[in-house]
Amino acid sequence: MSDNLVFSLDIGTRTIIGIVGEYIDEEKFKVLAYSIREHKKRNMYDGQIHDIDGVTRLVAEITKELEEKTGQKLKIVSIAAAGRALKTNRVKIEKEIDSTKEISKLDVEALELEAIQKAQDEINGQDNTNLKYYNIGYTVVDYYLDDSRIEKLEGHRGKKIGVDLLATFLPQIVVESLYTVMSRAGLEVGSITLEPIAAINVAIKKELRLLNLALVDIGAGTSDIAITRDGHIISYAMTQTAGDEITERLAKEYLLDFNSSEKLKVKLSKEDYHEFVDVVGVKHSLSTKEIINSIRDIIEKIAGEIAEKITEFNGKAPNAVFLIGGSSQMPMLKEILAEKLGLPYERVSIRDLATIDNVIGLEETNGPDMITPVGIALDGALDKYKNFIKVTFNGEEVRIFNTGDIKVSDLLVITGYNPRDLLPKRSEDFIYYLNGKRRVIKGNIGTYPRILVDNTEGNIKTKLYDNSSVEIIPSVVEPISPPWLYDIIQIDKAVSFQGQRVNLIKSIKINNELVEGNIRLNQEDHIVVEEIRTLEDLLLLHNEEADTNNYLVNGIKPNHNYFLKHGDTITQLEKEDPHKKSIKLVINDEDFEIYYKKDKFIFVDIFDHIDFDLSTLKGKLVLKVNGRDAEYMEELKNGDRIEVYWE
Repeated sequence: MSDNLVFSLDIGTRTIIGIVGEYIDEEKFKVLAYSIREHKKRNMYDGQIHDIDGVTRLVAEITKELEEKTGQKLKIVSIAAAGRALKTNRVKIEKEIDSTKEISKLDVEALELEAIQKAQDEINGQDNTNLKYYNIGYTVVDYYLDDSRIEKLEGHRGKKIGVDLLATFLPQIVVESLYTVMSRAGLEVGSITLEPIAAINVAIKKELRLLNLALVDIGAGTSDIAITRDGHIISYAMTQTAGDEITERLAKEYLLDFNSSEKLKVKLSKEDYHEFVDVVGVKHSLSTKEIINSIRDIIEKIAGEIAEKITEFNGKAPNAVFLIGGSSQMPMLKEILAEKLGLPYERVSIRDLATIDNVIGLEETNGPDMITPVGIALDGALDKYKNFIKVTFNGEEVRIFNTGDIKVSDLLVITGYNPRDLLPKRSEDFIYYLNGKRRVIKGNIGTYPRILVDNTEGNIKTKLYDNSSVEIIPSVVEPISPPWLYDIIQIDKAVSFQGQRVNLIKSIKINNELVEGNIRLNQEDHIVVEEIRTLEDLLLLHNEEADTNNYLVNGIKPNHNYFLKHGDTITQLEKEDPHKKSIKLVINDEDFEIYYKKDKFIFVDIFDHIDFDLSTLKGKLVLKVNGRDAEYMEELKNGDRIEVYWE
């Protein structure tokens, strides 16, 4: 086989089409020979091979015929996996995040990867045949921040992020069955692509893909849809209604066997008048218009389902629709589809090779059913797709179906890599219980994981090639050190009672065991601290009269059940100097009775009796007496209302 020749096969539900061609210059591809064979029985259903031997025989026949026509031994073949085998799943996921940190690019990428894996799990879970599906692409529909839609997440802060995306998958068995047929027919696969990609590369030039267009391949078993926007193929879809539905409808309407009905269907797009005999011998003479009117319901159904799928996956009607495939030529189909989508009739058109100026040699057979076979050949000639690529991932070899745009994210999906492992790890929280209440010391946050592609820093969007090497260096995080007992308990907490220092901590138990000294705590330790909490408890402990009205705390008459604080000074009222005076004030809306020995009580003296920190500047200090600005040295009187606060 000459190095310049390209041999391609389009293995469809109804027919197999083989093409041999070559580029005669950089622009034009010349078809040297082609061969079309119809399956004699149902070897395939909806684009998937069911009878491997039956398909192998047809492939061998086509290969032999093309070898005779070209005089070349054909060995290397370009093939395509059926677009109808693709499955598309739209998912939305949300996850809580640290609201104190900016959302990074890696956070967004990990979110997308988690959504793809969810979509893949759902696809695998829905399929009853236990097929294994691989992701071959995805499109983000929307991002969300705290339940609100947002164009871009990176750089924002919030409590929750989400993504809504559309992911496309291909079952492994489809590719494997194609390889088996080629091997049994004595052929070697040189390149493989997807039928919708092959078709769109011929039918819609790249410069047109900036427009929002839909390509619909209406075959025998299904109608396959590819949608372009902003220069990319954004999604694939499929309906289960196509040409066979029309064939079966004609068979029922006119009492025809399947083959006769199929021939009649094909002629409807070529001839205006038809004569045929049904299974009971009745002769029919009908115009195309009459026949179409009798089966309009099924054409409406096919067009309606196609329009529904396009709208579902595109979100609206596209700018235009291109139809290919043998059944796309059915009269009235494109007009009805235009109505369903609300498009002008001229916006829905049939694409055939007559509209393609860089392909020659198929002038006699240039219908819309030849778009995909030629696309497969062109992909093979341009060597865009090379079978599978091999990638080394963390030391192990992985094979990935090559769609021409393989990224690290595709590798991670295929291998089932947990996207949460792309985020910094947090060490285990330290948890303990103090007097029955759960307390948590948050763990340390580790380094960001590193993605190395061929020993160079990359990310999950980094493109991969054959023999690429990918290594993920995990997040490194230091565990937190367990605290010491005295880190969480103020062991020297004490007050002055009648001139004597009194420790407020009476005893400490850890897990019901009395402990002494400063010891290192363990996870889930239960710590019980017995302490003198109130003034009343202190008086009872010292066998004093438990009437708090007879005592002063820091020179102030305390409230009932006053809770002691470290450094408090408690004195007995009766034992104070009988010449001590008292003043009643309202300080920050709280009643105080303050005892003093000075001749007069001035404003600045209140700071000796209230808990207010003047050591650290916290704003503008506001000092007021009875609503007016206070003076430090002014004398206070009973009933004065004092305000002291930072502004």
